[in-house]
Amino acid sequence: MNNWPNFFLIGAGKSGTTSLYHYVKQHPQIFMSPVKEPKYFALAGRMPEYTGPGDARIVPQTTTTEQAYLALFSGAGDKPVRGEASTIYLGGVEGTAQRLAEQVPAARIVAILRHPADRAYSAYMHLRRDGFESLESFQQALDAEPGRIREGFYFHWHLRSRGYYARHLEPWYECFPRTQIRVYLYEDLVASPLSLLADLFRFLQIDDSCKPDVSARHNQSGLPVNPRVQNFLTKRHPVKEWLKQFVPEQVGHRVISMVQPSIIGTPEIPAGVRARLTDDFREDILQLQDLIGRDLSHWLSNDSEVA
Repeated sequence: MNNWPNFFLIGAGKSGTTSLYHYVKQHPQIFMSPVKEPKYFALAGRMPEYTGPGDARIVPQTTTTEQAYLALFSGAGDKPVRGEASTIYLGGVEGTAQRLAEQVPAARIVAILRHPADRAYSAYMHLRRDGFESLESFQQALDAEPGRIREGFYFHWHLRSRGYYARHLEPWYECFPRTQIRVYLYEDLVASPLSLLADLFRFLQIDDSCKPDVSARHNQSGLPVNPRVQNFLTKRHPVKEWLKQFVPEQVGHRVISMVQPSIIGTPEIPAGVRARLTDDFREDILQLQDLIGRDLSHWLSNDSEVA
């Protein structure tokens, strides 16, 4: 059987992709890559030396050879949908959409988008949460972004530039028919996750009556109240490696998602910074709503989310 995946969750990062990955993998007709973000179609055949704090952890999570990539789907059996979720595919490496279309022309492409200012702030708070971001204000991080990009920091440091969704989606619409692309909004996932999933399952042409457990919120950003506990939950630890022998992966992720909110503070994005960013994104937001056929006028307001 052809082991190439046929379902790609391309981003955007910090827009609910981790939660969506864990929800869809509960469907009995879907096999998701055990490595959530293999990044193959962005980085096939090469592994750049990213220079940001903590960027070395990207290397073992990246698959750059065809053999290793296809091996990720060797356990799919006869499941009709085989998928992966690499957020670098949206607004990351140029040419990704073209490479994927050449290899898997019938692929189903799914994106989930969050207000670009809130997404940028969530990415910043994620880096603060994990102890990699030393700048204590969001504005400082935005100001440092151009220099960090020039220095070769990995894409999760590209706070503002990853938010120009219309620009980043255009290559996908150029390479794939609209019938093979589905775009959701983060607020769809928050407000009615089961409705979104039912629509996604219909898009993937599988049983839409499956109702995954959506009670857990995965990979929440924020400032840890207890950094030691946070590090244990999110980083490699001998005790966790030992427990993996006895605790199913899905159960482990659920436990982490239940504990994490109690040790994470989620301050709101500074209102002035959000307003300036929203104004900066305004033209792209207007182009995006035409591109995806959704009214995004609420994105042009100053109502913020939590990170």
